[in-house]
Amino acid sequence: MSLRPDLAVIAGLIAPDTRVLDVGCGDGALLAALRADKRVDGRGIELSAANVAAAVARGLSVVQGDAGADLADYPADAFDVAILSNTLQAMAAPAAVLAELLRIARAAVVSFPNFGHWRVRVTLGLGGRMPVTRTLPVGWYETPNIHLCTIADFRALAATLGMRVDAAVYLTGDRPVGATAANLLAEQAVFVLRRG
Repeated sequence: MSLRPDLAVIAGLIAPDTRVLDVGCGDGALLAALRADKRVDGRGIELSAANVAAAVARGLSVVQGDAGADLADYPADAFDVAILSNTLQAMAAPAAVLAELLRIARAAVVSFPNFGHWRVRVTLGLGGRMPVTRTLPVGWYETPNIHLCTIADFRALAATLGMRVDAAVYLTGDRPVGATAANLLAEQAVFVLRRG
């Protein structure tokens, strides 16, 4: 099974035999890959009932829930890693969700579309319209995204929250992008965060 590019990067960042919570796990593709390849003890939480059913059909331990409200129910340090892939921008309170991730896990791996990518900037700057791109594939009126950010915005938020960035991977499609120009050239970012 082929994983979405950011999920493939995330899978590479997870150590074998760890306890993982995948927040917004979708149909469980990442959890299934981690279980098969890394023997993780994986759990998931997902808003969509259809995706929960698909994940459970894969034999995964996934519950239906809203990360914005339900992460508070998990005990502190219950997991080694909490994953939030392409979900942060859909959260009503992204800072609170990041804080909860690092309360319930020793590390958080977060991926999101970079609103600072040059195509987004050109679309806004020249066309004056909200962009539709590979990582932002639907029009503004159809998207679940409510808090889009750039890589620079995310780094600033992590610093404000006292979180340490342990690693960062930047992608355009499935190709890595260097850190120097990532805010301009990367379509997507994957960060590993720890408590500061």
